[in-house]
Amino acid sequence: MISERGNDLILLAGATGFVGKRLLRGLQAAGRPVRCLARRPAALEGLVGSTTEVVPGDVLDAGSLESAMRGVRTAIYLVHSMDRERDFVTIDRDAARGFGGAAARAGVRRIVYLGGLGDDGPGLSPHLKSRHEVGHLLRESGVEVIELRASIVLGCGSVSFEMIRALVERLPVMITPRWVDTPSQPIGIEDLVRCLVAAIDLEPGPSRTIEIGGTDRMSYGQIMREYSRQRGLRRMMISVPVLTPRLSSLWLGFVTPFYARVGRTLVDSLRNPTVVRDGSGLEALRVRPVGVCEAIAATLGEEDRNFQSSRWSALADHERAHAPDRYLADARALDVAVPAARAFEAIERIGGENGWYYADWLWRLRGAVDRAVGGVGLRRVRSDRRRLRVRDRVDFWRIEELEPGRRVRFAAEMKVPGRAWLEFEVIGGPAASRIHQTAVFEPRGLGGLAYWYALTPAHALVFRGMLRRIAAAALQAAAHAVAPGRP
Repeated sequence: MISERGNDLILLAGATGFVGKRLLRGLQAAGRPVRCLARRPAALEGLVGSTTEVVPGDVLDAGSLESAMRGVRTAIYLVHSMDRERDFVTIDRDAARGFGGAAARAGVRRIVYLGGLGDDGPGLSPHLKSRHEVGHLLRESGVEVIELRASIVLGCGSVSFEMIRALVERLPVMITPRWVDTPSQPIGIEDLVRCLVAAIDLEPGPSRTIEIGGTDRMSYGQIMREYSRQRGLRRMMISVPVLTPRLSSLWLGFVTPFYARVGRTLVDSLRNPTVVRDGSGLEALRVRPVGVCEAIAATLGEEDRNFQSSRWSALADHERAHAPDRYLADARALDVAVPAARAFEAIERIGGENGWYYADWLWRLRGAVDRAVGGVGLRRVRSDRRRLRVRDRVDFWRIEELEPGRRVRFAAEMKVPGRAWLEFEVIGGPAASRIHQTAVFEPRGLGGLAYWYALTPAHALVFRGMLRRIAAAALQAAAHAVAPGRP
């Protein structure tokens, strides 16, 4: 529902971040006019719609701020400098003063800022203390400020969520520091976006701080257990009191390189409780957030839908930049001097009595192992030797998606510690084409990772040989089709 102020221009600083991209999507879906301030405008390619403009600039550059603020009624501040090389406290302080001053001079009516929960006091970490200071400095500008304070955000791309995912997926037994028992009040990313949108449309008034969170209060340890339950993983956590923030950050960095870059500073914040003390703000926003179970389920479900609706050949070419970390892939491509339709015909003949083009004895061995552990085995069945159809079963695969003449995706039905797919896509024209072949695996826990990496040499042999033989079969079929005396 767009308010009476729905046509007023909104400035979004931090649109390229995890929360910013989600918020931009929501604002555009509501038809709100948005101006994005971005240091790297190219990072927003493909994300902006007709109601959005992107201007290059930086919150530390007074000139770019002045021009970006012109005509703006509400400015949204989602900037955080943790990943910059200089001292983040000083950078955030300078950026907040500059942003607030530019907003005041431009006549901006309201700043919406996303900060962090945590009680002010001598024990507050430098990271959370800085987040609170930014809100204070924005208010000093004289512009009305709506500061939303949140705890852990549950969603793909959130630093906290990705840390939880990495720990649970990779460690069946965890020696955990005391901070895993610190209480928090997580909020799902969709609920957070709803809160931000609602804050834009609150009635004018004095600056205020609104604490937001989901319906559940949970520790990091409890969130890990819930994630492991939904992923079907058994995990044991052994808490010890001796891991200091420095040792804790080194431990996390060893487990997952993703987390190593945030270092000791953010780890130190995990000792502070981040729970909602005053829930009246959520009532003012008229947002009813879901609990941890629902937020994690929504995240995992969205990842599945987004990833499985993607063209995996395109993901492979761009290093799968937007694919969730829990997916592993073997991606290959080969150019072949035949029309795309002819190349796809060779792919359609795969499996069953036709075999798998290369190292067929290895496919038979895999089928025998699968049958021995209670799987379906290599059934050597196809309903049609020349054409594939959606939901058909081909040996120990099921055809999940099919675009005739272009793309087919097989879902594995054999026993594996996770989920597996094999996709072929042919892109090209009437004279030449490129065959993309991508095997994707979603490991379940450490056993799944061990399975994938143990079979990496075999995968390299089989998948490389299979792609080459498919290309050769396509060339041979094309040559026969144009040979003299043939129809």
